[in-house]
Amino acid sequence: MADAPTCKVILAAGIAKKLLAEVQEGLETLNRQPLLVGFLASSDPASRVYADFTGKTARENGFQYELREVNREDLEDAILHANADSKVDGIMVYYPIFGARQDQYLQQVVDVNKDVEGLTHKYVSNMYRNVRFLDDAQQCKSILPCTPLAVVKILEHLQIYNPILPYGNRLHGRTITVINRSEVVGRPLAALLANDGARVYSKDVDDVQLYHRGEGLRKRKHEVEDKPGWGLEEILPLSDVVISGVPGDKFKVPVHLLREGAVCINFSSEKNFSPEVKQKASIYVPAIGKCTIAVLLRNLVRMCQNKEIEAKAKEAAPAN
Repeated sequence: MADAPTCKVILAAGIAKKLLAEVQEGLETLNRQPLLVGFLASSDPASRVYADFTGKTARENGFQYELREVNREDLEDAILHANADSKVDGIMVYYPIFGARQDQYLQQVVDVNKDVEGLTHKYVSNMYRNVRFLDDAQQCKSILPCTPLAVVKILEHLQIYNPILPYGNRLHGRTITVINRSEVVGRPLAALLANDGARVYSKDVDDVQLYHRGEGLRKRKHEVEDKPGWGLEEILPLSDVVISGVPGDKFKVPVHLLREGAVCINFSSEKNFSPEVKQKASIYVPAIGKCTIAVLLRNLVRMCQNKEIEAKAKEAAPAN
């Protein structure tokens, strides 16, 4: 009789269901249906699928959703119009559209108070500096980018975060590799995990960097250390968790380098792990897309709650 497999495969749908239950609780406090507007300005089939699934999930969970299809030359004006529309609570844009630099510009066009994707400068700056609140009273939490936050929520579900430790230090003692250093997912994810206390090896095409908060987590935010000459051969055997998001069908994480019992998470649309990963890993999460959309809706609820907190604070403030 063959040995039973020791690797547990965890699907994102179950974790997303738990996150959406949390979203429902938040919606009840708002007592209204927030309006999310998505902008589609490209013919990319993956963007169309993502837009359709976002709309379906939003409507099923008590939100209003409008998909606005525009020519890419008209997109900036369309975003500005939505910024000024008081009925619109949240805005998302289905990238890529033009390419890196112009798309980064468009991310800054979205009103910070409607940026459910957490891509505007205010939120990105807070994330890297490990600033978790928007106000001095620490009532309004800052918004985090959806895909990196989805990975964080998956790690919490898998109990990689240690709830016994203080909030903000709950990855202390964990060593994590993130394969991908894109500005949209890989680098923000490495920063988030390091700010929560992990030692994070960030692997890009050409090099490795180590993100950490110093010995004993003495630093308030992470710092970055170059590791010249290092590659997967050096970092994978050290890592409790390996998270990969290389957007190419030819790349596969070398299974023989994985630490026995590692937790492996794939956030690429391609499968970065071969089926043999189940012979080495203790837990394998093959995709995270459903969690990303759940986190997007969670961000929208949080933004609406932040607006209500700010409005009450203004009402309570003494008149000049």
